[in-house]
Amino acid sequence: MSQVPSLPDDAAQTERTRETILRYREGWKTCDLEAVLALYHPDVEYYDFAGNRMMRLHELRDFVRSSMPQLSGELLEHTDRIRIDGHTAFIQYRIRLRGGNDLVSFRASEAITVRDGLVWRVSEYANIERTDVGEAASADGRPALSRLGLSARQMGIMAGDLEDYFQRQKPYLDAELNLQQVAEATGYTRNQISHLLNQVLGQSFYRYVNQARLQHLLDSLEEHSNPKRVDELAFAAGFNSLSAFYKCFRERMHVTPKEYLKQISTRVRAQDRR
Repeated sequence: MSQVPSLPDDAAQTERTRETILRYREGWKTCDLEAVLALYHPDVEYYDFAGNRMMRLHELRDFVRSSMPQLSGELLEHTDRIRIDGHTAFIQYRIRLRGGNDLVSFRASEAITVRDGLVWRVSEYANIERTDVGEAASADGRPALSRLGLSARQMGIMAGDLEDYFQRQKPYLDAELNLQQVAEATGYTRNQISHLLNQVLGQSFYRYVNQARLQHLLDSLEEHSNPKRVDELAFAAGFNSLSAFYKCFRERMHVTPKEYLKQISTRVRAQDRR
């Protein structure tokens, strides 16, 4: 990190910062790549905490382009007023981008320092907020990921790829499934998958896998009026221990498997009497 110079914080500086920040925001809102790039200081330091990296000016063109809404259904909206004090500003926004086959929504915030009328330092924090089923993604290809640092769009695409792989291939049915197998099957590295799960989705690999196994089991229970013993279904879904299954079930459903089966039975009898 470069040494912080002495920067003024008086009312006049606040207005100069406001002018720069409003032009910066307008560039993002109108997806004007050149306008945004022109506002970065030659010595800009852009800290992307979601991607765990710091970028310089020569790296920002591709990053900004990939982060701007470009396709149908994508958008960027500011969620709060811009807060400006002296040479610093704080912006909050929501960005909606294509990820795999879905639209992925990110909530993000930027702490910005302005120097010489230009954006000199940015600290960006972004987290996936939700995914929405949408139209098929544009066939313009998945960005090549040569390092751990991921833009919001790349994180969304990776999340979509991972979800699609689990839904289509059902790898969780293998009780010995591990992170390396998933990485190889999806075309990403172990570190990239681990970063997505832990830093963006907020869960461990095994929690993610067990949630998929549990959903598979719940679907089986709904489809069969006379299901097998739950223990058998748990092992068939990929759980390798009953203790792990019962813990996962209670955390998700807030009842025991036995109580859940009673609820299904009661619902079926009520439907039959109609």
